[in-house]
Amino acid sequence: MNGSCIIGIAGGTASGKTTIVNILKSCFSKDLELISHDFYYRPHDDLAMEERAQLNYDHPSAFDTEQMIADIKKLRAGEMIFRPIYDYTHHTRAKENVRVLPKKIILLEGILILEDKRLRDLMDIKVFVDADADERLMRRITRDMKDRGRSIDSILKQYRETVKPMHEQFIEPSKKYADIIIPRGGRNTIAINILMQHMQMLLQNETGE
Repeated sequence: MNGSCIIGIAGGTASGKTTIVNILKSCFSKDLELISHDFYYRPHDDLAMEERAQLNYDHPSAFDTEQMIADIKKLRAGEMIFRPIYDYTHHTRAKENVRVLPKKIILLEGILILEDKRLRDLMDIKVFVDADADERLMRRITRDMKDRGRSIDSILKQYRETVKPMHEQFIEPSKKYADIIIPRGGRNTIAINILMQHMQMLLQNETGE
């Protein structure tokens, strides 16, 4: 393996990806950098706020995946990047960015990262986090109301019109590309431990320990 070990964690909205990512970050803190697909939502400064709110944020075209791929390749080559920040309250990119240094593990996270072959080809391990659709919806309602200041009506409308159809069209089919499928999200400690052991093995192979 040359350069960083690249791990991809995909799955439906509110499936438990963030819980697993946080566990991995705590266990591999000094060696791991998180790159979320959500950082790379396209900017929409040219649209009015009402128009931005109506966009389909669960379609592959919503993301600037080309920039994400370029940044991952730079990190893997040992180069620093400046990654974007997405402002969910205004539905566009923030003016600031974040300086990111290369790490031994680059953790990619997002609902659609296994859908794109170019991203899959960069990954050493591909993970899909699986969870029941009703449970994912309840988690999404809680998250979006608390963290993103949204009303339950707007959350359900978006889920009905874009989130659910896009899951069925793009996200669920991408599960077949996963090396590891983790049912029940962050509660599946056995599967998470197996993933961590494999990551540790890749690190040891890289460092020759």
